[in-house]
Amino acid sequence: MNRLTAMIESISDWAARVSGVVLGLMTVLILVEILLWNTMSKTTLIADEYSAYGLALIIFLGAGFCLKERGHIRITLVLGLLPDRLARIITFVATALTTLFFGYLWWYMLQMVRSTVRYQTTSGTLTNTPLWIPQVLMLAGAACFFLQFVGITVRTFQAIGSGEEVI
Repeated sequence: MNRLTAMIESISDWAARVSGVVLGLMTVLILVEILLWNTMSKTTLIADEYSAYGLALIIFLGAGFCLKERGHIRITLVLGLLPDRLARIITFVATALTTLFFGYLWWYMLQMVRSTVRYQTTSGTLTNTPLWIPQVLMLAGAACFFLQFVGITVRTFQAIGSGEEVI
């Protein structure tokens, strides 16, 4: 199991690096838009739309890394008042339920992408971007987040017997 969680964590690290590259590309795109507008009163016509796609990608690709690094909000007031073993069991149950919920959410997103491909949906902008392209990227990021949830769930289960703190 430790190999599985280590592999999942390396996937989250990789996704976070890709997220950083996307952030850099978005920055360049916005700077080019500003430069073109201020110097020649021209526009790229894509900066707003593609920056929005990039933002969604950054959020989904970075979410697994954020979870791994304990960056998500977690309320520990009640857990701190409970005996350690009970707190670990509650943490495992909450993490397992969240993993199941996010697995369902990922499946629903997959259905959305399939529908977009089936109906050949495009953006309502001048670019007519096929929406399956940003949606597939978002789905990949959501898969990384889901895998990180699986890894955290495994680690919380192992922590019940070992006594180590997980999240």
